[in-house]
Amino acid sequence: MLRQFFQQFHEKLIRKWPLKPIDESERPVAHLKTLNLVIVGVGRMLIAGMYILAGAVAKYIAGPATIISFLVAALFSLLSGFCYAEFGAWVPRSGSAYLFSYVLMGQLYAFVIGWNSILPFVTGTAVLARVSSYVFDSLVGNHISQALQETFSLPLPYFLATYADFFALGLVLLMTGLLVLGIRESILVIKLSIGINILVLIFIIITGFIKGDLYNWKLTEQDYKLNTSESRDIYGLGGLGPLGYGGFAPFGIEGILQGTATCFYYYFGVDVVVTKGVEALNPHRSIPWSIAITIFICFLAYSGVSAALTLMVPYYQIQPHDPLPQAILHSGWLPARYFVAIGTLCALICRLYSAVFRMPSLIYTMAEDGLLFRVLTRIHVRTGTRVVAAMSAANLTGLMALLFKYTDLVELVSIGTLLVYSLVAFSVLVLRYQSDQNLSKNENTEEDVGVLGLHEHPLDSEPEARNSNILKRLWFPPSTTPTRKSGQIVYGCASLIILLMIILSLILVQWSSQAFSADSGYTPVAVLLLLLIIGVMVIIWRQPQNPIPLYFKVPALPVLPLVSIFVNIYLMMQITSGTWAIFGIWNVIGFLIYFGYGIRHSLEEN
Repeated sequence: MLRQFFQQFHEKLIRKWPLKPIDESERPVAHLKTLNLVIVGVGRMLIAGMYILAGAVAKYIAGPATIISFLVAALFSLLSGFCYAEFGAWVPRSGSAYLFSYVLMGQLYAFVIGWNSILPFVTGTAVLARVSSYVFDSLVGNHISQALQETFSLPLPYFLATYADFFALGLVLLMTGLLVLGIRESILVIKLSIGINILVLIFIIITGFIKGDLYNWKLTEQDYKLNTSESRDIYGLGGLGPLGYGGFAPFGIEGILQGTATCFYYYFGVDVVVTKGVEALNPHRSIPWSIAITIFICFLAYSGVSAALTLMVPYYQIQPHDPLPQAILHSGWLPARYFVAIGTLCALICRLYSAVFRMPSLIYTMAEDGLLFRVLTRIHVRTGTRVVAAMSAANLTGLMALLFKYTDLVELVSIGTLLVYSLVAFSVLVLRYQSDQNLSKNENTEEDVGVLGLHEHPLDSEPEARNSNILKRLWFPPSTTPTRKSGQIVYGCASLIILLMIILSLILVQWSSQAFSADSGYTPVAVLLLLLIIGVMVIIWRQPQNPIPLYFKVPALPVLPLVSIFVNIYLMMQITSGTWAIFGIWNVIGFLIYFGYGIRHSLEEN
């Protein structure tokens, strides 16, 4: 009885969503070229007001080496983007990682991806609201923040913002009200927002290189020694010191890596290119190229703004809430300050409404599938708006914008995105080594029958021979095509590698605080773990791959997905402990919802 219960429970966790065939009339028409996909990707990824976070990262985490942080984050995002592209290629439908994982990996896997995809949507929208509040506050002489600090100076815990930002809350509720009233997202407004954003970024970069001073990248301790007592880490970002050690990278390699984990937020949105794969004329070529070009364009914009900011003002004098207008004012160009602030605010407001408009979609889909509460599927009769899902998302977003620090919100976006990208890369790794994806679980190949026979007659062979047979099967698979057994081997080896990578990342984070000293006791442990990871990876490499034709396949399997997973895990370890605590609470709530409600009310169950 107990064994049967656990077997049924396990089957519930891994059951998959069957794709229904669609009519040819409903199939999307392939019409998008690489340029179209790049425009879509840049429009989604390029974030207005990004210089505010760049200012905080430059002042407290990486200094002028924020440029390197953006470069490293771009390269790692490219790896994740390629994995995402193959993941979408397995399912010939437009959709999110939640849909792809439900079809390919199972219900619990899909819930984890979906629940942790909601987090970046919600916190990303809260980031936009908080930034809009900062920019508008700077235009009116910081009177709003001063009034809120005087009026609502509550004894809040250290991990919350210094004051409750009711202006940001009001912006979220206003945009949600417009959505509930049925005002749709306008393509013209989106294009106008993207245009204003690009113009502002170009203006910032040109201004920085005209007004900047290269000496600000060569500062010494004598240049800022007097500022040590005046500098405070108001964000609680955990910098290596109030001002660092001078030079281009004043906080060293640890600061660059911690900055990379924070800057990863700016490359969130590569999935929008993948979801358009079924509409691409030549997805085999256009999907990877559009991902690479999109990330490259955004890197040029982000690194250009960071360079301009740190050239105009010494990084330790950056005003984190209003860095660029203050930097332009510092250089003596007063009219430009208002142009930048007003242009950025217009782009932010448009982007905020677009984010509020997209936010309820995934919540509604998961509720429709029964994994979240059914009440979230209610639709307004007159406007057709997903009113309950929209209001629920808006309440959570407004609460986070009201109470949480801007940088903590960004880190929450980063940690949720990094987890989803890691799960996507893991999926790509194991799927390529599986037999035909829809193979019945009750169907045994000849190899499986042989294994079952071996267990049924344990006296027919000696343990040594059996162990030798297992090792031979790992290094020299008997079949050139995937079988159930080879797929299970890859799944187990991949899971073991993930565990080893988590341990190695924890060690490397501690080791980096000692500047990777060769005399450290971490050295032999790290080398041993690395050798184990390589050994298990070779076992995966020896297994046969599925020859299924896909419009895009990740090259250099299994190396590239494993590198992507390791980098994502290591960057997650760079996130502050406070953010990890909030992230843990978020996932505990998610699992309570799933095991208390979703597993019993899902459509697959009924």
